[in-house]
Amino acid sequence: MRAGQLGKKVACIELERAGGTCLNWGCIPTKALLKSAELFRTIQKAESYGLSVQGASFDFRKVVERSRGVSAQMAKGIEFLFRKNKVDYFIGRGQVTVPGMVEIIEGENKGKFFRTKNILVATGQKPRALPGLPVDGARVMTSREALAAKELPKSIAIIGAGAIGVEFAYFFNAFGAKVTLIEMLPQILPVEDEEVAKTLERSFAKQGIAVHTATKSENIRVGDKSVKLDLVKDGAKTELEVETVLVAIGIVSAIDGLFSPKVKVETDRGFVKVDATYQTSVPGIYAAGDIQGPPWLAHVATFRAVNAVNGIFGHSKPKQVDKFPGCTYCQPQVASTGLTEKACKEKGLAYKIGKFPFTAVGKAVAAGDSEGFVKVISDAKTGEILGVHIIGSEATELIAEYGLAMNLEATIDEIHHTIHAHPTLSEALGEAAAATNNEAIHI
Repeated sequence: MRAGQLGKKVACIELERAGGTCLNWGCIPTKALLKSAELFRTIQKAESYGLSVQGASFDFRKVVERSRGVSAQMAKGIEFLFRKNKVDYFIGRGQVTVPGMVEIIEGENKGKFFRTKNILVATGQKPRALPGLPVDGARVMTSREALAAKELPKSIAIIGAGAIGVEFAYFFNAFGAKVTLIEMLPQILPVEDEEVAKTLERSFAKQGIAVHTATKSENIRVGDKSVKLDLVKDGAKTELEVETVLVAIGIVSAIDGLFSPKVKVETDRGFVKVDATYQTSVPGIYAAGDIQGPPWLAHVATFRAVNAVNGIFGHSKPKQVDKFPGCTYCQPQVASTGLTEKACKEKGLAYKIGKFPFTAVGKAVAAGDSEGFVKVISDAKTGEILGVHIIGSEATELIAEYGLAMNLEATIDEIHHTIHAHPTLSEALGEAAAATNNEAIHI
């Protein structure tokens, strides 16, 4: 689309449907599922709002169908934008046969060739599988199969507690499945601040999710009606039997067959290496998005792609990803940007912390969503904002203010002295900044 805006002749070759993993099998459909789960949970606690709801139930297939419908609607929007920007759109498997040439090697447009000065590969990623554990969509799933599930499992073990694992744990638990969340590292959401992760783990325990950290999943045995696996922690072994296993241990780049043997693009651990202009080791071939490696986030992929195209056509100097928000959409939500407290310690930085709980925010209490806090880490001398970590209602929306602040190199005092409307959840952002120097009013 960006190349089309610049008036260039563009062809986009897509294997399945416009929008990629995020729109079709990631961000968008999961958020639709999570909204259904959140609403069902809210109905279940209707009495706390003075309301009476009798016999609330759900149709799991319709929940999933709605999610798939949302993805289809958004994909049509992408196709409209292609037409608006005069982008030629082809379904099929594209391959860079030689530098300057792309061929569709599978699909309805098989055999089409494109000669071009510039090639941008942005094929993204796919779920990483566990060795020796075939995905069948019934007993063993990845996120993709879970997004098209026709039945709610009575029990499920989720291996991996990153954002994907955590979101599915919340979703399945909200509809009554017995969920066991297993993480090999010491905390769930390993990239997030330790204090936030511990708070979410406590919240999940209250919701009835069994969380096992610093735990390995071994000896997985798939049967006709169940899956058995051993949970190993500190040398102790416990057997777990569940109806289904969801593997959420990360991703691998989708580069199989992308380049012919004649195109030797340099890679690192399976990801395509690029220079400061997003160009690969082969002149004229560029790469953007998850195919480059972490962070694997749709908004980061968009940033990379737009900057790559701007650079290709000399519109502006390409920028690299520096600061970016990370968001997890369970309840309570988690959002962050910048350094964690642990990272600050490892770097030997002198820092201050400002923290403010949502229990002291009137809007949060009135809405019945007062769980969590805002935590701001800043340079002890200059007040420069080093990192922000939020757990609570609408955390994923609230993080944007600090993203802008950090981009503009604002200080903690400038956030403090910005008037935040009352009553709003965003008041916690200003109060956390004020708390850095013990100036918070409402705690």
